[in-house]
Parts: sequence; structure tokens; C-alpha cells
Amino acid sequence: MEFIINKECFNKAISDVSHAVSIKTPIPILSGIKIVANDDGLTLLGSNSDIIIEKTIPLTIDGVTGLKVFEKGTVVLSAKYLNEIVKKLPDVIHLKLNGNQSVTIKSNEIVMNLNGLHSGEYPNLPQVDGAGYFNIPSVELLEIIKQTAFAVSKNETRPVLTGVNLSIKENMLTCVATNSHRLALRELPLESKVTGSFIIPSKSLNELTKLFNNEADTIHIFITESYIVFQTNHISLFSRLIEGNYPNVSELLPKDLKTIITVDTKTLFKGIDRACLFASEWRNNNVHIEILDKSKLRISSNSSELGKIEETQSINSISGEAGLSVSLDGSFLLDALKAIKENEVKLSFGGPMRPVLIEPSENSSYRHLISPVRTY
Repeated sequence: MEFIINKECFNKAISDVSHAVSIKTPIPILSGIKIVANDDGLTLLGSNSDIIIEKTIPLTIDGVTGLKVFEKGTVVLSAKYLNEIVKKLPDVIHLKLNGNQSVTIKSNEIVMNLNGLHSGEYPNLPQVDGAGYFNIPSVELLEIIKQTAFAVSKNETRPVLTGVNLSIKENMLTCVATNSHRLALRELPLESKVTGSFIIPSKSLNELTKLFNNEADTIHIFITESYIVFQTNHISLFSRLIEGNYPNVSELLPKDLKTIITVDTKTLFKGIDRACLFASEWRNNNVHIEILDKSKLRISSNSSELGKIEETQSINSISGEAGLSVSLDGSFLLDALKAIKENEVKLSFGGPMRPVLIEPSENSSYRHLISPVRTY
């Protein structure tokens, strides 16, 4: 194997696939990046068994030649040291595989030797031939992830709740995340021949948002029995699915609502953010919300040591009972409001100890449910 490559291009590819590499893995081969050189270009692979990232570098990008392959071949090199070496080199990089699984790396007058691992030990990619697939614009997929993945459970005792449930039924994509105290749900109309329910680890989705953040293309999604694959022209992320049955969340959405109000999203966010300053003393970061009359909302929190914060905000519209009050986890509220892009938000209350439904006032495709907390 031998090739010459543009330093910035190589560095970016190494950085991308390194997101999937765990330096502390008990499997030595997985601490490395697999490099495959062929006539069409270069392929880099990083994996930690649960996530695999594959990046391809073509010979030319936008008509500019950034890679020349002189000899085909494959090798696995330490992700940690390859990353650091390439980052510190000044210019175009010349890499050549020697007969003993070591490589010689040259740049200008700099020459380095790095020992590699035998590529035959590297695990094969999951097969997606014949897998169900659908397409989605990257902008929409990333927005859906950002509006749901934060609500997953951090507790590993119920593995299914540490992932986001993606389900497709009757040309509707639904993504749900919950930790039993809050729930985020987002729907999107989608033409797809795939139907079913799949649980994707939130860690995989968080990596996906970093990896595809600047991708303006359509993302092709392939689903097998145990893997989901997100793919664009030059980059793919393979994620293992979480086994198990996700709870039926449709039954949790409240139907018997006593009070519905609409308020300005940014104003409410800033008020909750201020109230959280004194709410941290409580185990659940308690913020108290009270509907005073038909036009005012009171937000407050108090600390026995620091004092009390209280403010009133205008209600844009109200239907149902006034005088209702509820205590909620302030950080949960901020997460929900941060995910809403619209200017006006609707809060629906079923009673002081019933979950609060939060959604954009003119858009029910995104809903967030927060259970109240006890203040005694």
C-alpha cells in the first residue's frame, strides 16, 4: 500500500472516524483505524463494536486531485498516534506500508515509522444487502434528534429507555425518548416502504449530529435486524440497535385537560432560566408555576439559604380554569423550550399532579411531557 494525500483532507477523515474508536477497548484491534487503499480512493474505518464510522476519500474532490494511490493495500494503525502524527505534519503526506505491518509516513523532510496491526483481525462491516431503507433530508433528521435525544434515561437499569425509539407506520416517522419523568415526541410525514419500531442508542445519535452537522445532502437509512446505518456520499455510521420492546407512550399523552395557555417562548425560557438560579437546592430543581388569573403567569423558586425569585409574565391566551399551580423540574422545562423553534408555546395542564404537555402553539408535530414534582 502506498499513497500521497492532502494533509487537511486526511486529518479530517481521521478525526471523523476516531469518534467511534475507544482507546480503552479490551480488543486491541479496535484501538486502531483501518485504512484501505484501492483504485477509487481511500476508505477509513473506526469501530468500538457498537458504533462503526466509515469515511471514503475519493481521488478528486470538486475537480481538485487530493489523493494519489500508487499501490493498493490495507493496514490498521493506532488511532491515537495516527491522529497526533497527521495533525502535527506540515504538508502533503506520503504513506507507504512496509512488509512487516509498519508504515513509513513522510511530509517534507520529516520521516516517521509507525507499527501497525494485521488488518485481517479487523471485524467486517455488517451486511446491509436486502435491508429495508428510506431517505430523509439531513436537516430534518438532525432536528428530530436534537428535539428528542436529550430526554433519554441515563440509568442503564432499563436499557430500552437509554435509546430513542424510531417507528415508521403508515408513512409517518415518529421519534420518542423518555426517562419516565419526561417525554419528547416528534412526528414527520415520510414516504417509506419500511415499517416497524427500532431503538437507537442516544450515544450513536449524538455522534451522528456531530458527524453530519455540515452535510446538506439526503441521508440514506438502512435497517437490518440488529443494525441501523446512516449514509451519505462519503460517510456512513453503523449503529447497533437496542434489543427489547419500547413502552407504548401514546397512552401517556393527557386527554382530560383543565387549562390550556399560550405564552411567548423566549420570554418563558428566560423566566424559567432565572428561576433555576435558586432551584438547585431542591433534588428536582423545582420551579413553581401558577396561573394567577386569566392574563398572568407567576414563576417562582426559593432557597432557604439564598432567598426567593418571583416574576409574573403575560399570558397570550387561556382556556379553562385559572388558579392552577404546579411544580416542575426547571432543567426539564428549559430542555423542552430550547427545542421549540416557534415564537409561541402552548402549555396544557390536567391538574396540579398531572403531567404538563408542552408544544408549539401552531404545530403539534413536536410534543413534550413533564411530570410534576412534589414539594414536600
